[in-house]
Amino acid sequence: MQELLELISERVANAFEAAGYDRKLGRVTVSNRPDLCEYQCNGAMAGAKTYHKAPFMIADEIADRLSGDEMFASVESVKPGFLNIRISGDFLADYANQMAADQERLGLEKERNPRSIIIDYGGPNVAKPLHVGHLRSAIIGEAVKRIARFAGNQVLGDIHLGDWGLQMGLIITELRERKPDLVYFDADYQGAYPEEAPFTISELEEIYPCASGKSKEDEGYHAAAMQATNELQQGRRGYQALLEHILRVSVSDLKKNYEKLSVSFDLWMGESDAQPYIPAMVEKMKRDGFAYLSEGALVVDVAEESDTKEMPPCMILKSDGSALYNTTDLATLVMREERYQPDEIIYVVDKRQELHFTQCFRVARKTKIVPPETGLVFLGFGTMNGRDGKPFKTRDGGVMRLENLLADVNAKMLEKILEGGHMQKEEAGRTAEIVGLAALKYGDLSNQASKDYVFDLDRFTSAEGNTGPYILYTIVRIKSILKRYEEENSLEGLRVLPPASPSEKDLMQLAARFGDNFRTAYEELAPHKLCAYIYELSNAFNRFYHETKILSEEDEEKKSSWIALLSLTKRILEKSIDLLGFAAPERM
Repeated sequence: MQELLELISERVANAFEAAGYDRKLGRVTVSNRPDLCEYQCNGAMAGAKTYHKAPFMIADEIADRLSGDEMFASVESVKPGFLNIRISGDFLADYANQMAADQERLGLEKERNPRSIIIDYGGPNVAKPLHVGHLRSAIIGEAVKRIARFAGNQVLGDIHLGDWGLQMGLIITELRERKPDLVYFDADYQGAYPEEAPFTISELEEIYPCASGKSKEDEGYHAAAMQATNELQQGRRGYQALLEHILRVSVSDLKKNYEKLSVSFDLWMGESDAQPYIPAMVEKMKRDGFAYLSEGALVVDVAEESDTKEMPPCMILKSDGSALYNTTDLATLVMREERYQPDEIIYVVDKRQELHFTQCFRVARKTKIVPPETGLVFLGFGTMNGRDGKPFKTRDGGVMRLENLLADVNAKMLEKILEGGHMQKEEAGRTAEIVGLAALKYGDLSNQASKDYVFDLDRFTSAEGNTGPYILYTIVRIKSILKRYEEENSLEGLRVLPPASPSEKDLMQLAARFGDNFRTAYEELAPHKLCAYIYELSNAFNRFYHETKILSEEDEEKKSSWIALLSLTKRILEKSIDLLGFAAPERM
């Protein structure tokens, strides 16, 4: 099925073309004055100068041509040259029925030319617990991945672990101080290393901050960590074996924590996976004349004439020959191109890293690491702040662990559910986890990704207003109505009839615009636009619900039509929240 706005625009464009005008003038948008009309077209205003004709005269012509068209209830020419459009109830009902007939996709067409896309999101460091700073990348990246995949593309989500660099050297150095007799520290050892890790995840999470603190105060300790890092990068067997243990223990724990967020990754690759690609990449940059020495470091110029501010060279190797984030990110691009040949790579990262990625993208294009047609997209997100407007912290000023944040949200939801008195504690606990995750994810995703937002636990967990619980409450309300209807009737074969009231037509129209709103969210990498849509759809349903006695309606044909519309609305809401990464309980 074509999207609703596309269909309407096509019909209006045909009228412009038939009247001798450019069909591009027929673009239709949702009206910003719903009190006057449902859709509007301003093409006559845009075409007046080109065709040397008053815009209202052009609008009059088009309105005349569209009069009597079964798609429209009315097309009105309004001075100075607007076209105000109202859609036909019969056409709308037919469109809704076509959507309902498509069980899997609700009428949404797949991409005609699907692309291969890699989404780089998550980015946690191994040996460290997830904290609130990891939340936005995980939530936004997961939604973008699901949306792009539902559009029909081949999508891989890559966590891109931070598993290289000084942090590894710090862990190795601290472990050597604590357990110097471990075989990993014997440079002459040639045998197989133990399969069991010499530490638990709890020990590992304590080792790193301890080592980091020592490194800041003790120059000798810092030097030892740098040396361990260098030896690891040069391939020392014992340290490579320790790295494998660190990765195995950390990844197992990370998977459990991401699962609680309903976030999953197709690829669990890290910076260490890119290391084998660095030597050849660097040599090629030198050989092709792109990389040169500057104050001992190897750099590539990335400044362009169009730059409005200074763009420093991109450092590829430090003066001691060691790699940087730039190096591993570029080598990761080499690896991705070799293994997957993606059409596009989307990076969901903190917007404060924009300079870093601008440099890397320019180097990648300049040195032909990626083909010119490969899309490299930076989707930068803002920070999650506390009520004081500063980055979210614990009460004692520390960075909050993600599992503690989830626990706080779930506890708040449980408290609210138990206050209602409708559930036993066990069911309330399960429901609180489902609704709590929706509160957290929707609270984040309903904001434009690039903007900072304030984490407000009371507001996010409220069942009123633009919140996740409100969306779920709407779905649960519809489920309850459908369940009661099914006690005596079947949901099979029901059809939506033309709307009989303004609130019914509003609901039907918003349901019919699912494809348009999905398309916008997909093309603009903007999950917040899908959130805005389902909030508007939920509001439309609740208005209709409060104005209509659905189950007590005596006209069975009218009642069954309403049930068909509710069933479609529920499926749209459920599909949308699944794309956003959360689900609805059976009751609340």
